[in-house]
Amino acid sequence: MGSPPAAAASFEHVPVLAEPLLEVFAQLGELLAAQAGGSGTLIDCTLGGGGHSGLLLQAHPGLRVLGLDQDPSARAAAAERLAPFADRATILATNFADYLPAQPAVAVLADLGVSSPQLDVAARGFSFRLPGPLDMRMNPEAGETAGELIDRLDETALADLIYAYGEERLSRRIARRIQEQGPWGDPAHPRTTAELAYVVAGCYPPAARRGRIHPATRTFQALRIAVNDELGVLDKLLHRAPDWLVPGGLLAIISFHSLEDRRVKTAFLADERLERVTRKAIQASAEEADANPRSRSARLRIARRRP
Repeated sequence: MGSPPAAAASFEHVPVLAEPLLEVFAQLGELLAAQAGGSGTLIDCTLGGGGHSGLLLQAHPGLRVLGLDQDPSARAAAAERLAPFADRATILATNFADYLPAQPAVAVLADLGVSSPQLDVAARGFSFRLPGPLDMRMNPEAGETAGELIDRLDETALADLIYAYGEERLSRRIARRIQEQGPWGDPAHPRTTAELAYVVAGCYPPAARRGRIHPATRTFQALRIAVNDELGVLDKLLHRAPDWLVPGGLLAIISFHSLEDRRVKTAFLADERLERVTRKAIQASAEEADANPRSRSARLRIARRRP
């Protein structure tokens, strides 16, 4: 996997719902034993810093991991974290929507959340609390930035996007105010996430600006989903992943908002290739939620490939 750059040290990510995932994935022991050579592959579709994969590699000596991630800083951090497992871990620079495995896997895992380093590094443009460029791309080397997206859409289309992907009831007021304050994606006159957050917050009455949830949360979520086509790539994964699995193989997906979780739940119920392992979504314990506030919205659902 090579030597990661020093910047990888700044990419620290606490894997959410690790304990219940390990508990359900204890079934991998029996599944691995039934494979040729007692080994098999886990496809980690959203490798991130390698937290979940590292724990699973440690728990199952016969397991190999094929980790996919389009974020170069995440890949560097994962390479460092998974280095002790040597050739049991392979990392590929790709979006899981573009991936086709060479052979069936014993498990497929996707953690759909934005990691703390992506949120907390202002230069990535995800945070409404820190001033940074209006970027929001998971792959900072390709695609349209959030600022460019805003400038491309007219007011109605932007309002519809904010409502559909952010479930924001003030979407029309917010879209109008954003367009009035544009342009946002002109590299000659760079605008920041802090400026956008200020504009969005101004659409709320003063009392609502002081709540636990920042007024810009839903708008930023909507833009991030659109910039990265998050729901589109999730739909592709839900359609393709069952065919990536050996009979009895496990498909686990961790989602962080209702738009994703509804899709996962519906797919697991409707897909004749799958049977549910978890009847209800697994959520963080009170202890985990206190220790890692970003786990509070996490939902884990697991299904098994039918024979």
